[in-house]
Amino acid sequence: MAEKVLIVGLGLIGGSLAMNVSKIEGHLVIGLDQDEKTLNMALKQGVIHQAAKDFEEAVKEADICVLATPISVTIEYLHALQKIELEKPLLVTDVSSVKKRVLEAADQWKHPMLSFVGGHPMAGSHKQGYPAAKPHLFENAIYVLTPSVHANGEEANRLKELFSETGARFLTFTTREHDEMTAVISHFPHLIASSLVHQAKGWQDTHPSIEHLAAGGFKDITRIASSNPRLWQDIFFQNRELLLSMLDDWISEMEKVRGFLSEKDSEGTLKYLTDAKHYRDGLPAKERGAIPAFYDLYVDIHDKPGAIYQVIGQLAAADISIKNIEILEIREGITGVLRISFASSEDQVQSKALLEKNSFEVMLQQ
Repeated sequence: MAEKVLIVGLGLIGGSLAMNVSKIEGHLVIGLDQDEKTLNMALKQGVIHQAAKDFEEAVKEADICVLATPISVTIEYLHALQKIELEKPLLVTDVSSVKKRVLEAADQWKHPMLSFVGGHPMAGSHKQGYPAAKPHLFENAIYVLTPSVHANGEEANRLKELFSETGARFLTFTTREHDEMTAVISHFPHLIASSLVHQAKGWQDTHPSIEHLAAGGFKDITRIASSNPRLWQDIFFQNRELLLSMLDDWISEMEKVRGFLSEKDSEGTLKYLTDAKHYRDGLPAKERGAIPAFYDLYVDIHDKPGAIYQVIGQLAAADISIKNIEILEIREGITGVLRISFASSEDQVQSKALLEKNSFEVMLQQ
């Protein structure tokens, strides 16, 4: 008999998980989503085998339930599950990027049929919704599991097997470990990115041309500020206490930097920048972290008709998928730089070899 997997929410994350689970023989995927067009599309593409409209009825049928919904909605579903009469055991997981309140809700269960293992696939995209879902979204990404008091290693292993086609790397953390680490390297950087954008916007009245200067490195370091505002509002308030604490740390850090500058401490400033460089350069180059990353390639191109096509055409002929493309440092009549972003290091390396073979000057971002 097929194991029935209910996935609630077929957006970017839920849809991508469904694409992987549906590949595994012996699993029947049930999809539940408020958008009927999404359900119909997923059915037509074979991503789900069955569409559901009622949560309670679908839960009673399922063996595993994946809540791929916003954090506040996930918590509502966890409270609702406690009141549903189940005739067979149900393993529940989620995809929330903040775990404290989710685990608090699950730990309160007294239902003998329910077990919960928190989940956080640490991958994403600048795009949203089911159309942006793809089966390789989680490849080489970290997938964190946070078991509740109602689960053990056996349930966690079931989820690892269920999501084995994702190509993700599974790690197990406590709720506190997860929330503190994601606050440091994901949630707080998003807050800072948004504040940098507001700062630039504030200076635009004084310098109307600032938006043209902001098209390069500034746009890179603030890219995550373009993510779904409602989603991040939910994340910020779910992880509110930690973010407030980190804001205090950040203000203290900026006071330290302010001290270097006000006291003209050149040695202190150099050491500060050098320490940051060494730590940044020592970060794993091939791993995907909490903030979605791309693998970039820089190609020198000449200012002449068809220059970009010559590059992109060769990659297309080799069936290499491009995630983003941007023209850098180009002025009329001189050589410019084309930055091409890929979803995987394999595509990046293959593209480099192909373009170099065709006499292009290429630099690979390590």
